[in-house]
Amino acid sequence: MKLKVLGSAGAEFPDYRSPAYLIDNSLLLDAGTIGSALSEVNQWDIRTVLLSHGHLDHIKGLPFLADNIIISNANKSIELISTVEVLDAVRKHIFNNVIWPDFSNIPSKNNAVIKYVDIQAETELDLDGYKITALPVSHSVPAVGYVIRKGDTVLLYTGDTGPTERIWQVSDNISVLIAEVSFPNQMKEIALLTGHLTPDLFMKDLSKLKSLPPLILVTHLKPQFREQIINELNNLQLPEIKLTSDGDEYYI
Repeated sequence: MKLKVLGSAGAEFPDYRSPAYLIDNSLLLDAGTIGSALSEVNQWDIRTVLLSHGHLDHIKGLPFLADNIIISNANKSIELISTVEVLDAVRKHIFNNVIWPDFSNIPSKNNAVIKYVDIQAETELDLDGYKITALPVSHSVPAVGYVIRKGDTVLLYTGDTGPTERIWQVSDNISVLIAEVSFPNQMKEIALLTGHLTPDLFMKDLSKLKSLPPLILVTHLKPQFREQIINELNNLQLPEIKLTSDGDEYYI
């Protein structure tokens, strides 16, 4: 499994892009960054997008991807997969013919650029050699993380979450964990209020796993507090932790 970090920051500044993680060139975890990180040809390789939730920083690449497909006459479609609550947010508030055209009807209903695929949490989906399960997490809006299995490789992606339970309870034998830590410890209250983690809160949630994965990729740091968060993560003394940067690639 090849993993490319298109964006991983918890806010946008120069050199810090919104979250999106590309698996094997064709499967995208969240869609905060697409066109600003991928060439036109590489964008056409994307077949499926798994959305964790409907917040703008995790979906804002989608309208431009859809537009690029139509403009280039690429004659392809993208499957947007998530729970009905997440997809409804995208349907109603982005692709609504007000903010952006409804690309689930363009160029036609039967040949649309975007196809919505509703899934149930905790129900495994077989998709092109991957086994995908959405699991509920604790955020300020309906949100899920994902377990993605391919052969012996197991990737766990939390998406945005505060302290949570279910995703840790049902996940084991993880090859790589992609997890958010948005705020420094001193901002615990706002982290809890908005459904995010600090290093200390993250450490407590990690203790809910049966065993730590060999690779833990920490993402979604607020750039304003990046150095402080890194120092606090280093204090956890977990060699498995790596900090992601935009453009990083991993072979799992």
